[in-house]
Amino acid sequence: MRTFLALTWVAIQRQFAYRAAVMAGLATNIFFGLLRAAVMVAMYGNQTQVNGLTLQQAITFTGLSQASIAFLSLFGWLEIVYSVNSGQVGADLLKPMSYFGLWMAQDLGRSLVNLALRGFTIMAFYALVFDITVPSSPGQWIALVLTLIFAWMTSFAWRFVINLSAFWSPNAGGFCRLFFALSWFLSGFFMPLRFFPDWFQWLCYLTPFPQMINTPVEIYLGVLSAAQTVQALTTQAAWVIFLVLLGQIVLMAGVRRLVIQGG
Repeated sequence: MRTFLALTWVAIQRQFAYRAAVMAGLATNIFFGLLRAAVMVAMYGNQTQVNGLTLQQAITFTGLSQASIAFLSLFGWLEIVYSVNSGQVGADLLKPMSYFGLWMAQDLGRSLVNLALRGFTIMAFYALVFDITVPSSPGQWIALVLTLIFAWMTSFAWRFVINLSAFWSPNAGGFCRLFFALSWFLSGFFMPLRFFPDWFQWLCYLTPFPQMINTPVEIYLGVLSAAQTVQALTTQAAWVIFLVLLGQIVLMAGVRRLVIQGG
């Protein structure tokens, strides 16, 4: 645990070393957030509610989804691919902690900084510009903290699995980018999933992607009942367990291939 925390702290310091990049990303996220909020206003027109979401909640959704981009690395994360392609993976596998834990610690540090500097800042800006929705009870805040933890763990475990494709293909980056693009549609990032037909929602929930965006957003907005919230958190936890186990299986197969190919 001490090594894990040390690596997380190093990752936090590394993120603070690139403050200009963080600020540039923040400005971009806010700009597109305002653009998406304008689209919501135009889409609602004179309607006060669409599929259970008010305009206020829909605007809040645009802020929440923009605030999640850097926190969950929604637009891409190829660190393991680069590590395998450069040969650094050999040294990483010899380090005194699990390969999964090594990358998880580093990603935790990256995510915490982006949540603080970009996620919270975007929502604070939205609170100044719009009349956004805010959780109204201690129970909802507790559920929000839990769902954010599960969302990050789901995101990392999924990214870990697809990055391991680098053990089999020198062009794994393209494979990963395809899945990142797919996740934007199936996670509820572009639009809340409840805006889509039931068959499409069912298809989305066959994947882990809604657990990253749609579930945290619905818990934040308070559109789920207490029972539905518990069920949503349980589903997130189940996906985390499944993806972590899948990652270990794929990693073992990848390391076995690496040893055979590399001698």
